[in-house]
Amino acid sequence: MIEINHLSKRYGALKAVDDVSFKVGPGEVLGFLGPNGAGKTTTMRIVTGFLAPTSGSVRVCGHDLEREPLAAKACMGYLPEGAPIYGEMSVRAFLDFIADVRGLRGERRRVRLDDVIERLGLQGVLEQVVETLSKGFKRRVGLAQALLHDPQVLILDEPTDGLDPNQKHEVRALINAMAKDKIIVISTHILEEVDAVCSRAIIIAGGRVLADESPQALAARSPTHRLDDVFRAITLGARLAAPDAAHG
Repeated sequence: MIEINHLSKRYGALKAVDDVSFKVGPGEVLGFLGPNGAGKTTTMRIVTGFLAPTSGSVRVCGHDLEREPLAAKACMGYLPEGAPIYGEMSVRAFLDFIADVRGLRGERRRVRLDDVIERLGLQGVLEQVVETLSKGFKRRVGLAQALLHDPQVLILDEPTDGLDPNQKHEVRALINAMAKDKIIVISTHILEEVDAVCSRAIIIAGGRVLADESPQALAARSPTHRLDDVFRAITLGARLAAPDAAHG
C-alpha cells in the first residue's frame, strides 16, 4: 500500500502541496488529475523520494520513505515527467545500466530485459542512441526502465505523453494488464486516460485534494455525465476560491 499522510511542500510563501492525504492499495489504478500548477508533479516527486516534503509522511509497502528510503524506492518504478534518460547511450546500454542499478543478475536479469523489450516494442531500436529516438520511443524507453525490476508500485507521470493513438492504446492495455497485482498511480491531464485505465480518480488544484472517487461517480455529478465537465467545474471552483482564501 501507499500511505500519504498530511503531505505539504512549501517554496517560500508558495504552498505547492497543501495537507494532502490518501491511500492506494493493490489492484487500484489511481488517476491523479489537476490543471497545470496544481501540485501533481510535486506530489509524485515527493512520493518517489526525489523531493523532501516540508511536512507529512509517505509509506510505501510498509516502508517509511524518510527512515527507509532504499527499501521504499526498491518497491517502486517511476516514470518522471518528460522521461529524462541518458541521451548519449544506446537503448540497450541504458537498459543494461538500469538493470545494474536495480541489482538484477543472471537469469532474472535476462528474463526481465526480454520482457520489457518485448512489451514496449523496443527490438528495432536497441542499438540506436537514445537522443536520436522520436519522442514516442523515448517515452517507451522511460516506461521500460520503470518496469524493468517488476516493481509492486508504479508511479507514472504523463505515461502516454508524445505517443500516437496506437501507442497510447498499447500503453493503456499494458497498464490494464498489470493492474491486477500492482499499485499504479498515473498523474495526467488527459481525462480519456482516466476513463480508459483508472479505477479511482483524485482531483487536485491549488495543492489541495478536491475530489476522490471512481471516474464513474465523478462523472455522475454532472447532468451531462461527462468527466471533463466535472473536472472543469471542480477546478474552476478552486481557482475562484483561491483569492478569497488568500485575503482571509
